[in-house]
Amino acid sequence: MGVHGKILCILMLLLHKSSQQEVFNDGKTLNLPPNYKIGWMETLDNETSISTLTIPGTHEALALYGGPLAECQAWSLEDQLKAGIRYFDLRVSGYKLNIMHGPIPQRTSLSEVLSTVRTFLTRFRNEVVLLRVKPVSPMEGKVQSLVENMIRNAKDVWVKPSIPKIGEVRGKIVFVQKNSFKLGIILSETDENGDYKVTNVKDKERKIQQHLEEAASQCRTGSALSLSYSSGTSFGTYMGFSLLPKTLAKEINPWLYEHLANEFEKNPKPCFGIIAMDFPSFDLIQKVIKFNRHA
Repeated sequence: MGVHGKILCILMLLLHKSSQQEVFNDGKTLNLPPNYKIGWMETLDNETSISTLTIPGTHEALALYGGPLAECQAWSLEDQLKAGIRYFDLRVSGYKLNIMHGPIPQRTSLSEVLSTVRTFLTRFRNEVVLLRVKPVSPMEGKVQSLVENMIRNAKDVWVKPSIPKIGEVRGKIVFVQKNSFKLGIILSETDENGDYKVTNVKDKERKIQQHLEEAASQCRTGSALSLSYSSGTSFGTYMGFSLLPKTLAKEINPWLYEHLANEFEKNPKPCFGIIAMDFPSFDLIQKVIKFNRHA
């Protein structure tokens, strides 16, 4: 290979690396662009149903500790909110409602989560934040009653199963429910049991595409609040430790960005409900949000 060929290869590698950095983030520091408007929901019509939006979310939203097996995000809850995330997936256990990922405590509790979200919503009153609580052991069966006691008589939470319009829930925390937790909007998950187990990246991409197509069908009618995941892990499969959350996100996030970019070119543009991601970058989050901006 000649000198020019080597230079071209280096440039292509750098470009590929740069592209990955734009859509994948594992840095702790959030750098917002100048003049960025944190409150992206303020332009939405009050009559818009929550179920007809495309909402950026994080899977295992506060799984910040525990090493490669457990970590799924890099930014704090506050920074995720600032970056545009509006759906948070939380594993909650114990009398103190601690946030967990598997057996690993994530050094915070649901009480602290609610406090942080409320502080954010005090500053950005037109936003809506969706929370999914997944009870886990110990005291799994007590989590719902403990949450109910915590939010009793609160005026800034939505716990009804019906799907609200934006105008009904601005400035509020909207709980979403599935399986053992019965507070809030009922979720329609496109993932099937075991879809989080990944042994082949291309197969995972095909599954995500199928899930997003299903979500788009539900979103068009507003019949259900859809939830799709781009996250996954090879742990627990014959692939072992080869595709842990961060490694997979490095592969999946660039693909997801390009897939959404292609979908955005359609007329009319689709909507996808909630897309829950691991290690999303600011640019990927903004790509998701962009579907809600109608010309």
